[in-house]
Amino acid sequence: MSNDTIVKSMIEFIEENLHKDLSLDHLSKVAGYSKYHFLRLFQAEVGVTASEYIRYRRIANAAKKLIYSNDPILEIALFYRFETQESFTRSFKRTYNLPPGQYRRIMSSIQHQQEVIALKNEQMLKGWFLSGSHPFHYKMGVDRETFHKGKASGYLKSVTAHKAEEFATMMQQFKAQNYLGKRLKLSGFIKSSEVDAYCGFWMRVDDNLRDILQFDNMSDRPITGNTDWNHYSIVLDIPDTSSTISFGVLLVGSGQVWIDELKFVEVDENTPTTNIEFASQLLEEPTNLSFEE
Repeated sequence: MSNDTIVKSMIEFIEENLHKDLSLDHLSKVAGYSKYHFLRLFQAEVGVTASEYIRYRRIANAAKKLIYSNDPILEIALFYRFETQESFTRSFKRTYNLPPGQYRRIMSSIQHQQEVIALKNEQMLKGWFLSGSHPFHYKMGVDRETFHKGKASGYLKSVTAHKAEEFATMMQQFKAQNYLGKRLKLSGFIKSSEVDAYCGFWMRVDDNLRDILQFDNMSDRPITGNTDWNHYSIVLDIPDTSSTISFGVLLVGSGQVWIDELKFVEVDENTPTTNIEFASQLLEEPTNLSFEE
């Protein structure tokens, strides 16, 4: 089992048990590794310690409950394993710069206004644009109710897409000049709902002639159906002849996908690339013409 698969499995376990005991001793036992090895694996893949991940995911879920439920603050604090309301308040304030009670009052009062603004601007997200084979069959936007960390996530969902060959992407492009000769890792968190074909991150490196130099769209490790937040990544080399780097989230067919906490980091050659090879080597002679081999 690969390190990436192990970490995904543990994130899935954490997400399902945020309201239960998630001590490092317990997590390492579930993972089947020593505490040291588990901590090293998790931080290397996700970029934060397991304890920090659990803390901010509990805080993010608590923030959602503060806005969309009438549960008492103490009940929310205890549900997410904070020993007292005071310790919850301190941790919450470090993340959102407001104590829970004030956050609930302020965010609840402006939530409707944000939803109205979001409806007007859902196709106009700073830095992002919609593309694909049938972009007008899909829509993208900001979701302030479903998020992994902070206050919002981005989403891409089908509206009138019905055929499995239809797809759209919420994407960005930037110049490759600062990364020439390097190996670049795109990572982030994805959540899906009723995805009938597949979804996932994608990344492409083009030269000045728009020829594809490196590409990965997670087609060999697709996300389908209903999945909770988990961590995914793409690793590509940026050749010296690169001109443009494009990336985003891809949705094929119907369903909805959310993305959050995307980031790029340079990695060394010990991190294998996920590049998809489009063409194999040219054969010396024609082969298997009778289809019997």
